[in-house]
Amino acid sequence: MKIMVIDTALGACAVGVFEGEAGDALLQPQPRHLGLRVELMTKGHQERLGGLARDAAAEAGGFDGMARIGVTVGPGSFTGLRVGLAFALGLGAALDRPVVGISTLDALAASVPSEGLVAAVIDARRGQVYARLFRDGVALGEAEALSLEAARDRIQAETGDARPVLVGSGAEVLAEAFPELASAALHPLPAPAPEALAALALAADPTTAPPQPLYLRAPDATPPSRLPGQPRQPAA
Repeated sequence: MKIMVIDTALGACAVGVFEGEAGDALLQPQPRHLGLRVELMTKGHQERLGGLARDAAAEAGGFDGMARIGVTVGPGSFTGLRVGLAFALGLGAALDRPVVGISTLDALAASVPSEGLVAAVIDARRGQVYARLFRDGVALGEAEALSLEAARDRIQAETGDARPVLVGSGAEVLAEAFPELASAALHPLPAPAPEALAALALAADPTTAPPQPLYLRAPDATPPSRLPGQPRQPAA
């Protein structure tokens, strides 16, 4: 099966075309990449995404035979998520192909060896991380927005004396805040590996993995208090 994956949720703008077998990501061989473009960035995804998708598809022989499109749905940057989702949905409509949503945390966890406890953690600022824990590739709960202390406690409760794996932009944040986590295996990836995205997209069921944003926290931005042209209200 030939698929395209798109990721603009975190610190990269990535588009890859892969070929692989549908089914459990843990049981199938790693997908083979046919075309791949990745640029590290935290802003500007909208300007680069179309060109990267064009180039990745051209390297893979065009859009012919594309069976599905996978796109990261979060948690991550509000703006980045919307850019990737809008592009993926538009491309899916143009090609008449299904679009599946991929959890950013699941993809981060799938980017490292799955043995033992893996904590996928994204720096959410304001003393929080977005987190999901996995053991031997199986999720132990839902994705959550946790305080740094709560994330540490959750990880320690699941690992005991074992050495956990921390992956994502929150890995070093936790290790710096808590010396007891400094011995963890740290993988501070800025974004998931495209191969991991492809494996999860191949394994996804379009009926249960909709391309809808996963927001774990309300946006920092607030609506304007007045419309354009309206006078400011005097201070009370």
